[in-house]
Amino acid sequence: MLASIATPLCLLALLTPRVRSSQTLLHTARAATSPISVNLNGVTYVNKGLVGFGLIPSDFRESTGDTLGGIGSGIDLKVGTWKRTSADTYTGTFIVTPDRGYNVETTVDYQSRQHEIDFAFTPYYGSAKLSFSAAQKTLALTYKKTVLGFERNNTKTSGLDATGVRAAQNGFPQTVSADPQLPIASELYPHLSLDVEGIIANNDGSDEYGPYIYRFTSDGKLIQTIQPPNAFLPRDASGALYFTSETNPATGRAGNKGFEGLTLDRVNNVIYAILQTATIQDGGGDKTTARYTRLVAYDVSNPSVRPPLVGEWVVPLPLSSKGKAQSCSEIQFVSPGVFLALSRDGDGRGGDDNNTKYKQADLFSITGATDIHGTKYDDPANPVAPDGKLVSSITPATYVPFVDYVESTGLARFGLHNGKSFRSFRQALELIMWV
Repeated sequence: MLASIATPLCLLALLTPRVRSSQTLLHTARAATSPISVNLNGVTYVNKGLVGFGLIPSDFRESTGDTLGGIGSGIDLKVGTWKRTSADTYTGTFIVTPDRGYNVETTVDYQSRQHEIDFAFTPYYGSAKLSFSAAQKTLALTYKKTVLGFERNNTKTSGLDATGVRAAQNGFPQTVSADPQLPIASELYPHLSLDVEGIIANNDGSDEYGPYIYRFTSDGKLIQTIQPPNAFLPRDASGALYFTSETNPATGRAGNKGFEGLTLDRVNNVIYAILQTATIQDGGGDKTTARYTRLVAYDVSNPSVRPPLVGEWVVPLPLSSKGKAQSCSEIQFVSPGVFLALSRDGDGRGGDDNNTKYKQADLFSITGATDIHGTKYDDPANPVAPDGKLVSSITPATYVPFVDYVESTGLARFGLHNGKSFRSFRQALELIMWV
Protein backbone atom coordinates (compact mmCIF):
# COMPACT_ATOMS: atom_id res chain seq x y z
CA MET A 1 0.00 0.00 0.00
CA LEU A 2 1.52 3.30 -1.07
CA ALA A 3 0.51 6.83 -0.29
CA SER A 4 1.44 9.66 -2.60
CA ILE A 5 3.62 11.14 0.10
CA ALA A 6 5.16 8.03 1.66
CA THR A 7 5.77 4.31 1.19
CA PRO A 8 4.62 2.57 4.39
CA LEU A 9 3.68 -1.11 4.55
CA CYS A 10 0.24 -2.16 5.72
CA LEU A 11 0.41 -5.32 7.84
CA LEU A 12 -2.71 -7.35 8.48
CA ALA A 13 -3.39 -10.31 10.78
CA LEU A 14 -5.87 -12.96 9.69
CA LEU A 15 -6.72 -14.90 12.78
CA THR A 16 -9.08 -17.22 14.54
CA PRO A 17 -9.20 -15.66 18.01
CA ARG A 18 -9.26 -18.24 20.78
CA VAL A 19 -9.99 -21.07 18.29
CA ARG A 20 -7.60 -23.99 18.74
CA SER A 21 -8.70 -26.30 15.93
CA SER A 22 -7.38 -24.32 12.99
CA GLN A 23 -4.22 -22.34 12.37
CA THR A 24 -3.33 -18.73 13.06
CA LEU A 25 -2.49 -16.80 9.91
CA LEU A 26 -0.68 -13.53 9.43
CA HIS A 27 -0.43 -11.77 6.11
CA THR A 28 0.60 -8.43 4.73
CA ALA A 29 -0.94 -6.32 2.05
CA ARG A 30 0.62 -3.84 -0.30
CA ALA A 31 0.60 -4.57 -4.00
CA ALA A 32 -1.79 -6.67 -6.27
CA THR A 33 -2.72 -7.11 -9.89
CA SER A 34 -4.49 -3.83 -10.56
CA PRO A 35 -3.81 -0.93 -8.19
CA ILE A 36 -6.82 0.79 -6.66
CA SER A 37 -6.60 4.46 -5.74
CA VAL A 38 -8.69 6.53 -3.35
CA ASN A 39 -8.48 10.20 -2.48
CA LEU A 40 -8.90 11.59 1.03
CA ASN A 41 -8.20 15.18 2.05
CA GLY A 42 -6.42 15.77 -1.25
CA VAL A 43 -4.02 12.83 -0.77
CA THR A 44 -4.11 9.83 -3.09
CA TYR A 45 -3.62 6.42 -1.50
CA VAL A 46 -2.86 3.42 -3.71
CA ASN A 47 -3.60 -0.18 -2.76
CA LYS A 48 -1.46 -2.62 -4.75
CA GLY A 49 -2.60 -5.76 -2.93
CA LEU A 50 -1.21 -8.80 -1.15
CA VAL A 51 2.57 -9.31 -1.04
CA GLY A 52 3.23 -11.48 2.01
CA PHE A 53 1.84 -14.35 4.05
CA GLY A 54 2.90 -16.08 7.28
CA LEU A 55 1.59 -18.80 9.59
CA ILE A 56 1.82 -19.88 13.22
CA PRO A 57 0.17 -23.25 14.05
CA SER A 58 -2.66 -22.74 16.55
CA ASP A 59 -1.43 -25.65 18.68
CA PHE A 60 1.92 -23.91 19.21
CA ARG A 61 2.55 -23.48 22.95
CA GLU A 62 3.97 -20.26 24.34
CA SER A 63 6.25 -19.99 27.37
CA THR A 64 3.44 -20.22 29.98
CA GLY A 65 2.26 -23.55 28.55
CA ASP A 66 -0.90 -22.21 26.92
CA THR A 67 -1.46 -22.62 23.21
CA LEU A 68 -0.79 -19.44 21.30
CA GLY A 69 -4.19 -19.72 19.63
CA GLY A 70 -5.61 -16.59 18.03
CA ILE A 71 -3.46 -13.53 18.57
CA GLY A 72 -5.68 -11.13 16.77
CA SER A 73 -6.89 -8.75 19.44
CA GLY A 74 -4.03 -6.32 18.97
CA ILE A 75 -0.72 -6.04 17.18
CA ASP A 76 1.89 -3.32 16.94
CA LEU A 77 5.51 -3.01 15.93
CA LYS A 78 7.96 -2.91 18.83
CA VAL A 79 9.53 0.52 18.78
CA GLY A 80 13.02 0.58 17.29
CA THR A 81 12.97 -2.94 15.81
CA TRP A 82 11.97 -2.26 12.17
CA LYS A 83 15.02 -2.65 9.88
CA ARG A 84 15.79 -3.16 6.24
CA THR A 85 18.38 -5.92 6.30
CA SER A 86 18.84 -6.32 2.54
CA ALA A 87 17.49 -4.95 -0.72
CA ASP A 88 14.30 -6.98 -0.40
CA THR A 89 14.00 -8.09 3.26
CA TYR A 90 12.76 -6.31 6.40
CA THR A 91 12.93 -7.52 9.99
CA GLY A 92 11.41 -6.49 13.29
CA THR A 93 9.36 -7.60 16.28
CA PHE A 94 5.59 -7.67 16.68
CA ILE A 95 3.96 -7.08 20.05
CA VAL A 96 0.69 -9.02 19.97
CA THR A 97 -2.07 -9.81 22.43
CA PRO A 98 -4.95 -12.29 22.66
CA ASP A 99 -8.11 -11.11 24.38
CA ARG A 100 -9.79 -13.03 27.22
CA GLY A 101 -8.91 -16.64 26.53
CA TYR A 102 -10.23 -19.59 24.58
CA ASN A 103 -13.47 -19.60 22.63
CA VAL A 104 -15.54 -21.87 24.87
CA GLU A 105 -19.14 -21.75 26.13
CA THR A 106 -18.24 -19.42 29.01
CA THR A 107 -15.37 -17.06 29.77
CA VAL A 108 -12.27 -18.44 31.47
CA ASP A 109 -9.81 -17.29 34.12
CA TYR A 110 -7.21 -16.30 31.53
CA GLN A 111 -4.46 -13.90 32.60
CA SER A 112 -3.89 -11.00 30.19
CA ARG A 113 -0.61 -11.15 28.27
CA GLN A 114 1.51 -9.90 25.43
CA HIS A 115 3.62 -11.98 23.07
CA GLU A 116 6.72 -10.91 21.18
CA ILE A 117 7.13 -12.42 17.71
CA ASP A 118 10.10 -11.70 15.47
CA PHE A 119 9.54 -11.54 11.74
CA ALA A 120 11.45 -11.45 8.48
CA PHE A 121 9.41 -9.96 5.66
CA THR A 122 10.38 -10.55 2.01
CA PRO A 123 7.55 -9.15 -0.15
CA TYR A 124 6.50 -11.08 -3.24
CA TYR A 125 5.39 -8.99 -6.24
CA GLY A 126 5.12 -11.69 -8.87
CA SER A 127 1.92 -12.85 -10.53
CA ALA A 128 2.59 -16.62 -10.45
CA LYS A 129 0.89 -18.67 -7.74
CA LEU A 130 3.27 -19.66 -4.94
CA SER A 131 3.22 -23.05 -3.25
CA PHE A 132 1.82 -22.92 0.28
CA SER A 133 5.27 -23.53 1.81
CA ALA A 134 6.89 -20.87 -0.37
CA ALA A 135 4.13 -18.39 0.49
CA GLN A 136 4.87 -18.72 4.22
CA LYS A 137 8.48 -17.70 3.67
CA THR A 138 7.42 -14.23 2.58
CA LEU A 139 6.62 -13.49 6.23
CA ALA A 140 8.69 -15.81 8.44
CA LEU A 141 7.51 -15.66 12.07
CA THR A 142 9.47 -16.72 15.18
CA TYR A 143 7.94 -16.71 18.66
CA LYS A 144 10.15 -14.94 21.21
CA LYS A 145 8.50 -14.56 24.63
CA THR A 146 5.33 -13.82 26.64
CA VAL A 147 4.80 -11.12 29.29
CA LEU A 148 1.87 -11.61 31.71
CA GLY A 149 -0.30 -8.77 33.01
CA PHE A 150 -0.65 -7.92 36.70
CA GLU A 151 -2.62 -5.49 38.82
CA ARG A 152 -0.98 -2.95 41.15
CA ASN A 153 -0.99 -5.43 44.06
CA ASN A 154 0.90 -7.90 41.87
CA THR A 155 -2.09 -10.23 41.50
CA LYS A 156 -2.95 -11.65 38.13
CA THR A 157 -5.71 -10.28 35.94
CA SER A 158 -8.56 -12.49 34.69
CA GLY A 159 -10.59 -12.99 31.53
CA LEU A 160 -13.76 -14.01 33.38
CA ASP A 161 -16.89 -12.04 32.60
CA ALA A 162 -17.05 -8.90 34.73
CA THR A 163 -20.04 -9.47 36.98
CA GLY A 164 -18.73 -7.29 39.82
CA VAL A 165 -17.58 -3.71 40.38
CA ARG A 166 -14.60 -2.60 42.47
CA ALA A 167 -14.88 0.76 44.22
CA ALA A 168 -12.85 3.68 42.90
CA GLN A 169 -9.60 4.43 44.68
CA ASN A 170 -9.36 7.45 46.93
CA GLY A 171 -8.20 10.43 44.89
CA PHE A 172 -9.82 9.51 41.59
CA PRO A 173 -10.13 11.43 39.27
CA GLN A 174 -7.69 14.07 40.51
CA THR A 175 -4.82 11.72 41.37
CA VAL A 176 -2.75 10.63 38.36
CA SER A 177 -2.57 6.93 39.21
CA ALA A 178 -5.80 6.35 41.19
CA ASP A 179 -8.26 4.00 39.48
CA PRO A 180 -11.98 4.55 38.80
CA GLN A 181 -14.54 1.86 39.52
CA LEU A 182 -13.19 -1.25 37.82
CA PRO A 183 -14.70 -4.41 36.33
CA ILE A 184 -13.94 -7.49 38.43
CA ALA A 185 -14.82 -11.14 37.97
CA SER A 186 -17.06 -11.20 41.06
CA GLU A 187 -17.19 -10.03 44.65
CA LEU A 188 -15.91 -13.47 45.67
CA TYR A 189 -13.12 -13.47 43.08
CA PRO A 190 -12.20 -9.78 42.85
CA HIS A 191 -9.53 -9.96 40.16
CA LEU A 192 -9.51 -7.23 37.51
CA SER A 193 -11.34 -8.61 34.46
CA LEU A 194 -9.77 -7.66 31.13
CA ASP A 195 -10.87 -8.41 27.60
CA VAL A 196 -7.87 -6.74 25.98
CA GLU A 197 -8.41 -5.66 22.38
CA GLY A 198 -6.19 -2.77 21.26
CA ILE A 199 -2.48 -2.43 21.93
CA ILE A 200 0.17 0.25 21.64
CA ALA A 201 3.75 -0.98 21.80
CA ASN A 202 5.20 -1.26 24.22
CA ASN A 203 2.78 -0.96 27.14
CA ASP A 204 -0.77 0.36 26.59
CA GLY A 205 -3.97 -1.55 25.90
CA SER A 206 -7.72 -1.03 25.53
CA ASP A 207 -10.50 -3.17 26.92
CA GLU A 208 -14.05 -4.31 26.12
CA TYR A 209 -15.45 -4.58 29.66
CA GLY A 210 -14.79 -0.97 30.76
CA PRO A 211 -14.45 0.28 28.16
CA TYR A 212 -11.18 1.60 29.52
CA ILE A 213 -7.64 2.30 28.35
CA TYR A 214 -5.09 0.60 30.60
CA ARG A 215 -1.48 1.66 30.78
CA PHE A 216 1.15 -0.88 31.84
CA THR A 217 4.89 -0.95 32.42
CA SER A 218 6.93 -2.95 29.93
CA ASP A 219 7.02 -5.87 32.40
CA GLY A 220 3.23 -6.06 32.68
CA LYS A 221 2.37 -3.97 35.80
CA LEU A 222 -0.72 -1.75 35.71
CA ILE A 223 0.09 1.92 36.32
CA GLN A 224 -2.92 3.90 35.06
CA THR A 225 -6.54 3.54 33.97
CA ILE A 226 -8.18 6.05 31.64
CA GLN A 227 -11.97 6.22 31.98
CA PRO A 228 -13.99 7.63 29.05
CA PRO A 229 -16.99 10.00 29.37
CA ASN A 230 -20.20 8.81 30.97
CA ALA A 231 -21.85 8.25 27.58
CA PHE A 232 -19.42 5.35 27.01
CA LEU A 233 -19.82 3.64 30.40
CA PRO A 234 -22.18 0.65 30.57
CA ARG A 235 -24.95 1.34 33.07
CA ASP A 236 -28.15 -0.49 33.95
CA ALA A 237 -31.59 1.09 34.20
CA SER A 238 -30.84 2.30 37.75
CA GLY A 239 -27.65 4.06 36.60
CA ALA A 240 -25.26 1.57 38.22
CA LEU A 241 -22.20 0.35 36.32
CA TYR A 242 -22.93 -2.91 34.51
CA PHE A 243 -19.66 -4.31 33.13
CA THR A 244 -20.81 -7.75 31.96
CA SER A 245 -20.37 -8.48 28.26
CA GLU A 246 -23.09 -11.14 28.18
CA THR A 247 -26.01 -8.73 27.80
CA ASN A 248 -26.46 -5.12 26.74
CA PRO A 249 -26.61 -2.34 29.34
CA ALA A 250 -29.30 0.36 29.33
CA THR A 251 -26.78 2.97 28.11
CA GLY A 252 -23.11 3.05 27.15
CA ARG A 253 -21.07 0.64 25.08
CA ALA A 254 -22.93 -2.42 23.79
CA GLY A 255 -22.15 -5.84 25.26
CA ASN A 256 -18.74 -7.09 24.09
CA LYS A 257 -18.27 -4.02 21.89
CA GLY A 258 -15.97 -1.73 23.84
CA PHE A 259 -12.70 -0.09 22.84
CA GLU A 260 -11.77 -2.53 20.09
CA GLY A 261 -9.32 -0.18 18.35
CA LEU A 262 -6.39 1.75 19.83
CA THR A 263 -3.57 3.76 18.27
CA LEU A 264 -1.05 6.48 19.07
CA ASP A 265 0.12 9.65 17.37
CA ARG A 266 3.72 9.29 18.53
CA VAL A 267 4.74 12.81 17.50
CA ASN A 268 2.10 14.56 19.58
CA ASN A 269 1.62 11.81 22.20
CA VAL A 270 -2.12 11.49 21.66
CA ILE A 271 -3.91 8.16 22.18
CA TYR A 272 -6.99 7.43 20.05
CA ALA A 273 -9.55 4.72 20.89
CA ILE A 274 -12.69 3.68 19.02
CA LEU A 275 -15.76 1.70 20.05
CA GLN A 276 -16.45 -1.37 17.93
CA THR A 277 -19.97 -0.09 17.17
CA ALA A 278 -22.35 2.59 18.44
CA THR A 279 -23.30 3.02 22.09
CA ILE A 280 -26.71 1.70 23.14
CA GLN A 281 -28.26 5.19 23.20
CA ASP A 282 -26.88 5.76 19.69
CA GLY A 283 -28.53 2.62 18.28
CA GLY A 284 -25.90 0.07 19.27
CA GLY A 285 -28.40 -2.52 20.42
CA ASP A 286 -29.05 -3.67 16.85
CA LYS A 287 -26.70 -4.06 13.87
CA THR A 288 -29.12 -2.19 11.63
CA THR A 289 -28.86 0.95 13.79
CA ALA A 290 -25.32 0.58 15.17
CA ARG A 291 -23.48 2.49 12.44
CA TYR A 292 -22.46 5.68 14.26
CA THR A 293 -19.62 4.79 16.60
CA ARG A 294 -17.34 7.16 18.54
CA LEU A 295 -13.62 7.93 18.51
CA VAL A 296 -11.90 9.61 21.48
CA ALA A 297 -8.46 11.23 21.88
CA TYR A 298 -6.37 11.60 25.07
CA ASP A 299 -3.24 13.70 25.51
CA VAL A 300 -0.61 11.55 27.25
CA SER A 301 2.32 13.93 26.80
CA ASN A 302 2.52 14.94 30.48
CA PRO A 303 2.98 11.99 32.89
CA SER A 304 2.42 14.21 35.93
CA VAL A 305 -1.27 14.84 35.10
CA ARG A 306 -4.19 12.55 34.37
CA PRO A 307 -4.53 12.37 30.56
CA PRO A 308 -7.19 14.88 29.49
CA LEU A 309 -9.81 14.12 26.86
CA VAL A 310 -8.89 16.38 23.92
CA GLY A 311 -11.24 15.19 21.19
CA GLU A 312 -14.27 13.06 20.37
CA TRP A 313 -15.84 12.40 16.98
CA VAL A 314 -18.55 10.30 15.35
CA VAL A 315 -17.30 7.75 12.80
CA PRO A 316 -19.81 6.21 10.34
CA LEU A 317 -19.16 2.49 9.87
CA PRO A 318 -19.70 0.80 6.50
CA LEU A 319 -22.93 -1.13 5.98
CA SER A 320 -23.58 -4.59 4.58
CA SER A 321 -25.96 -5.18 1.70
CA LYS A 322 -28.63 -5.76 4.34
CA GLY A 323 -27.91 -2.47 6.08
CA LYS A 324 -26.01 -3.94 9.03
CA ALA A 325 -23.02 -2.10 10.53
CA GLN A 326 -19.63 -3.69 9.85
CA SER A 327 -17.84 -3.61 13.20
CA CYS A 328 -14.53 -1.75 13.52
CA SER A 329 -11.92 -4.14 14.89
CA GLU A 330 -8.83 -1.90 14.89
CA ILE A 331 -7.54 1.52 13.90
CA GLN A 332 -4.10 2.84 13.06
CA PHE A 333 -2.89 6.43 12.97
CA VAL A 334 -1.70 7.37 9.46
CA SER A 335 -1.21 11.15 9.61
CA PRO A 336 -2.85 14.02 11.51
CA GLY A 337 -6.60 13.47 11.29
CA VAL A 338 -6.34 10.33 9.11
CA PHE A 339 -6.65 6.71 10.24
CA LEU A 340 -6.89 3.21 8.87
CA ALA A 341 -9.85 1.17 10.16
CA LEU A 342 -10.20 -2.59 9.99
CA SER A 343 -13.92 -3.09 9.45
CA ARG A 344 -15.34 -6.55 8.97
CA ASP A 345 -18.32 -8.86 9.13
CA GLY A 346 -18.37 -11.64 11.71
CA ASP A 347 -18.10 -14.41 9.13
CA GLY A 348 -15.22 -16.77 8.51
CA ARG A 349 -14.10 -19.70 10.63
CA GLY A 350 -15.93 -19.58 13.94
CA GLY A 351 -18.72 -17.43 12.47
CA ASP A 352 -22.11 -18.26 11.05
CA ASP A 353 -20.83 -18.45 7.47
CA ASN A 354 -17.45 -19.73 6.23
CA ASN A 355 -17.60 -17.26 3.34
CA THR A 356 -16.59 -13.85 4.56
CA LYS A 357 -17.86 -10.89 2.55
CA TYR A 358 -16.39 -7.76 4.14
CA LYS A 359 -12.86 -7.72 5.50
CA GLN A 360 -11.35 -4.34 4.70
CA ALA A 361 -8.73 -1.81 5.71
CA ASP A 362 -10.57 1.44 5.11
CA LEU A 363 -9.51 5.05 5.54
CA PHE A 364 -11.30 7.74 7.52
CA SER A 365 -10.59 11.37 8.33
CA ILE A 366 -11.81 13.51 11.24
CA THR A 367 -10.76 16.70 9.45
CA GLY A 368 -13.90 18.79 9.30
CA ALA A 369 -15.84 16.45 11.61
CA THR A 370 -17.64 17.87 14.66
CA ASP A 371 -15.62 17.58 17.87
CA ILE A 372 -18.22 16.71 20.54
CA HIS A 373 -15.95 16.25 23.56
CA GLY A 374 -17.06 18.19 26.61
CA THR A 375 -20.56 18.74 25.17
CA LYS A 376 -23.98 17.45 26.17
CA TYR A 377 -23.35 14.33 24.09
CA ASP A 378 -21.03 12.99 26.79
CA ASP A 379 -24.20 12.44 28.82
CA PRO A 380 -26.09 9.30 27.69
CA ALA A 381 -29.33 11.26 27.97
CA ASN A 382 -28.27 13.10 24.80
CA PRO A 383 -27.51 10.55 22.05
CA VAL A 384 -25.70 11.56 18.87
CA ALA A 385 -27.76 9.10 16.83
CA PRO A 386 -31.11 8.21 18.44
CA ASP A 387 -32.42 5.03 16.82
CA GLY A 388 -29.35 5.08 14.57
CA LYS A 389 -30.14 8.44 12.92
CA LEU A 390 -27.35 10.99 13.24
CA VAL A 391 -28.25 14.37 14.74
CA SER A 392 -28.25 16.89 11.88
CA SER A 393 -25.94 19.35 13.66
CA ILE A 394 -23.13 16.77 13.88
CA THR A 395 -20.76 16.25 10.94
CA PRO A 396 -19.26 12.74 11.07
CA ALA A 397 -15.81 11.64 9.94
CA THR A 398 -15.29 11.02 6.21
CA TYR A 399 -15.05 7.26 5.63
CA VAL A 400 -13.56 5.78 2.42
CA PRO A 401 -13.46 2.03 1.56
CA PHE A 402 -9.91 1.03 0.61
CA VAL A 403 -8.25 -2.41 0.85
CA ASP A 404 -10.36 -5.53 0.25
CA TYR A 405 -8.74 -8.52 1.94
CA VAL A 406 -11.02 -11.10 0.35
CA GLU A 407 -10.00 -10.15 -3.19
CA SER A 408 -9.72 -13.54 -4.89
CA THR A 409 -6.78 -12.90 -7.26
CA GLY A 410 -4.46 -11.75 -4.49
CA LEU A 411 -5.41 -14.64 -2.23
CA ALA A 412 -4.83 -17.19 -4.99
CA ARG A 413 -1.22 -16.04 -5.47
CA PHE A 414 -0.54 -17.30 -1.92
CA GLY A 415 -2.56 -20.51 -2.13
CA LEU A 416 -5.56 -19.09 -0.28
CA HIS A 417 -9.21 -18.67 -1.10
CA ASN A 418 -12.44 -17.55 0.52
CA GLY A 419 -14.37 -20.68 1.49
CA LYS A 420 -14.60 -23.55 3.91
CA SER A 421 -11.83 -25.96 2.94
CA PHE A 422 -8.41 -26.05 4.61
CA ARG A 423 -6.07 -23.20 3.76
CA SER A 424 -9.03 -21.07 2.76
CA PHE A 425 -9.42 -17.43 3.61
CA ARG A 426 -11.85 -18.08 6.45
CA GLN A 427 -10.01 -16.78 9.48
CA ALA A 428 -11.58 -13.71 11.07
CA LEU A 429 -9.66 -10.51 10.52
CA GLU A 430 -8.98 -8.91 13.83
CA LEU A 431 -6.56 -6.04 13.49
CA ILE A 432 -4.41 -3.86 11.37
CA MET A 433 -1.28 -1.82 11.87
CA TRP A 434 0.56 0.78 9.84
CA VAL A 435 4.35 0.96 10.08
